[in-house]
Amino acid sequence: MATVLIPGSFDPLHLGHLDVVEQAAELFGDVVIAVMHNHAKPDGMFPVDERVALIEASVAETGAAIRVMIHTGLTIQAAADAGADFIVKGLRTAADFEIEQQMAITNQMSSGIRTVYVPCRSDRGYISSRFVREIARYGGAVAHMVPGPVADALTRMFPAAEADE
Repeated sequence: MATVLIPGSFDPLHLGHLDVVEQAAELFGDVVIAVMHNHAKPDGMFPVDERVALIEASVAETGAAIRVMIHTGLTIQAAADAGADFIVKGLRTAADFEIEQQMAITNQMSSGIRTVYVPCRSDRGYISSRFVREIARYGGAVAHMVPGPVADALTRMFPAAEADE
């Protein structure tokens, strides 16, 4: 089996992310999720340490060999630090492919590491962290888009968010 790195901001982790993580674990065995953090940008909705805790709680039920790390540099540096054989990126749409392909080629030319694309399930392809944040912020229901630990955290952050369920 191979070790793969799944990089992202995961602010917050949603069911589309979790689907890609589960597929990667099934295909490759050893998965490292890298919560990428840029010190020059604001922290986002959840602090990085809380994102890690939410991801760990969310993937615990899979039973797969999944580790979570924080990385502040380049994805290829995170892959090297994790001992990854491949980078795995999830795809929802053709637009995702166009963006990811340029990064994949650059990463391979810079480091030799290849990127493998995993399409998320069609019933989760509409989910994005940006939409989850916006819906939760305005009191909308998001429990159907995020793992339980993330739904609980969003409910604590925005108490009215799940009141209509």
